[in-house]
Amino acid sequence: MTTTETDFHVFDTTLRDGAQREGVSYSVADKLAVARLLDEIGVGFIEGGWPGALPKDTEFFSRARTELQLKHAQLVAFGATRKAGVAVEDDAQVRALLDAQTPVVCLVAKSDVRHVREALRTTLEENLAMVADTVAFFVAHGRRVFLDCEHFFDGYAADPDYGVRVLQAAFDAGAEVGVLCDTNGGMLPMGVGRVVADVRARTTGMLGIHCQDDTGCAVANTLAAVEAGVTHVQGTANGYGERAGNADTFALIGNLVTKMGIPAVPAECLPELQRVSHAIAELANIAPDEHQPFVGASAFAHKAGLHASAIKVSPELYNHLDPAVVGNDMRILVTEMAGRASVELKGRELGVDLTGQADAIGRVVDQVKVLEADGWSFEAADASFELLLRSQLPGAPAPLFELESYKTSVEHWGNGVVISEATVKVHVDGERIISTGEGNGPVNALDNALRQALVSRYPQLADVALADYKVRILGWKGGTSATTRVLIDTTDGVGEWTTVGVHANIVEASWHALVDALTYAVLRRPAP
Repeated sequence: MTTTETDFHVFDTTLRDGAQREGVSYSVADKLAVARLLDEIGVGFIEGGWPGALPKDTEFFSRARTELQLKHAQLVAFGATRKAGVAVEDDAQVRALLDAQTPVVCLVAKSDVRHVREALRTTLEENLAMVADTVAFFVAHGRRVFLDCEHFFDGYAADPDYGVRVLQAAFDAGAEVGVLCDTNGGMLPMGVGRVVADVRARTTGMLGIHCQDDTGCAVANTLAAVEAGVTHVQGTANGYGERAGNADTFALIGNLVTKMGIPAVPAECLPELQRVSHAIAELANIAPDEHQPFVGASAFAHKAGLHASAIKVSPELYNHLDPAVVGNDMRILVTEMAGRASVELKGRELGVDLTGQADAIGRVVDQVKVLEADGWSFEAADASFELLLRSQLPGAPAPLFELESYKTSVEHWGNGVVISEATVKVHVDGERIISTGEGNGPVNALDNALRQALVSRYPQLADVALADYKVRILGWKGGTSATTRVLIDTTDGVGEWTTVGVHANIVEASWHALVDALTYAVLRRPAP
């Protein structure tokens, strides 16, 4: 199937349908920021919300007129057709849609006879008139009009003719697109393809598809509809939406462009997919899905040694496309499953030259297997792995210090204040240093005390701080007996790195990760 950018639509409804996801609540400023990000991936249409029905959406459209300068997309206002028995000119919600002043209006209409009779409580003919009147009204006011046919596929199963009549009424009144909505998300690709092909043969206008993900098939259903003749697709960023969500706009674009050869967005926008996906996740206050197709951090991550051996010869052997095409990167995960090729590739990724270091590579492979058997994991701790790798090479960095001892304490005062204190005794270049630090927990106190002890010798540690701290209990045996794995994220304000520590004692596990974090900071940052 071939098409051009002008006759294929990517329509994003993150700000309307996607905002119905449980736990998501965008401010008006958030909505404006999301719209700007969506424009950067080249979508043709951004549905901003329902003016008149929601005060926040009314404000969004008002501010968008002066605050949004979109390069690729047109802004779309969403609303319903006129009410039954009400003249279109007298319908307040229709008037609010007009007042939004968007170039495109997307109307929702009932296309299932059961919904017309039981939800709208009107006749089938009146519903058709509601569609025709409202579409014609907006066309007469110079708007492009799209019609979302709600519950289209369920309605088609009950009556295969009425939904087509709704579509044709809209087309005859001047609608540009008629969208077939799998509102309940119950369809499978085979059924979508059959229905779309039948509807395509019986209507005259441009068809669209809107799929919910209740069967886990929203993206597949959308692509099946495109294969059957649809040229307008609707999705949401990261698949956000009510219940199980919607078709993911990023997966749709990735598949349409790289797999189906459809230039659905401008070519220069494709490498922005991962960045925009993660930025929108931050605005929605939802952790990015690491396993999301195309844009997830793990989408091109390889763990098995067999895969790594093949990737060493040619990355294309185990990647379905070059990750850079969608702004992503390939990663090699070093685990107990790793072989020599995994370590070589990971070293290359980390910038460590392993040329002629076959014995060192073998030692690292053996060491990783032993450590992982004891609960260590280097998948998410690249900094600790790099230190392990460098420790086996000629010219390995010397330890920053020699530990004599450390101790921590937690004091709970009567007014509810809890203070942790740590004291470390270390030897640095032959000098014995004793340092005490306070913090909001024992690990924070240890970090402060240790950096205070080392900063005169390693001034680059002055700008280093803990960014995140994660604990996982491994092999619980009842009571408090368990192995603890700690991951520490550390930042210097420019970059961030992760280290790991494992021990039966949580403070000792944290100490291992903390020492790695500061060692890595000195290794990677030149002294000021």
